[in-house]
Amino acid sequence: MPELICTNVYRLDELPEASKETARAWYRQGGFDDAWYEEVFEDFQRIADILGIRFKTRALRLVSGGTRREPCIWFRGFWSQGDGACWEGFYGYRKRAAVEIRAYAPEDDDLHRIADRLQAVQRRNFYQLRAEVTHRGPYDHEYSMAISVERDSPGGQDLFGEAEDVVVEALRDLARWLYRQLEREYAYLTSDAVVDEAILAIGYTFTEAGQRFG
Repeated sequence: MPELICTNVYRLDELPEASKETARAWYRQGGFDDAWYEEVFEDFQRIADILGIRFKTRALRLVSGGTRREPCIWFRGFWSQGDGACWEGFYGYRKRAAVEIRAYAPEDDDLHRIADRLQAVQRRNFYQLRAEVTHRGPYDHEYSMAISVERDSPGGQDLFGEAEDVVVEALRDLARWLYRQLEREYAYLTSDAVVDEAILAIGYTFTEAGQRFG
């Protein structure tokens, strides 16, 4: 014979503090949007375009059975040694990159320095440097990027000075910059205040112990 069992359920703001922590942990593990990083990636793609970077793309299979092209950008984080971000693509000189990056991100000194270093090394090499970036190995961080630098010189001149090292380090610094933005965004979205706001807005309910109900 069916048995009726009654359970009291609560909104997040009605729970004791210890139970709130349990509810927040559930949301961070299971209720969190898997595509939380998309706005960071969109911003990164705009910055890369300003600097003269064109990403390689890969096919992403859709639930419908079709595919779409995605830029080759990866990350892993944020708790283990070896976490980081990386990308694949092609770099070449882009006129006014240092000016445009300041207009786009006027307070980001790290991006300004990257743009300035690339501008300076291009100037010393008559704006003929180009690079290809390829992902290698099982990890996703700046040192999993294999970077080859060439000088596209009609006269066959070699790279001047430490051009290869400068370009390689600047492109790896850009991957480090991306990881910091992802880390900052994740910390913000998983903060108590933002998690509480999301749980309350959606209307999730919990048992007194903070376990998700329903």
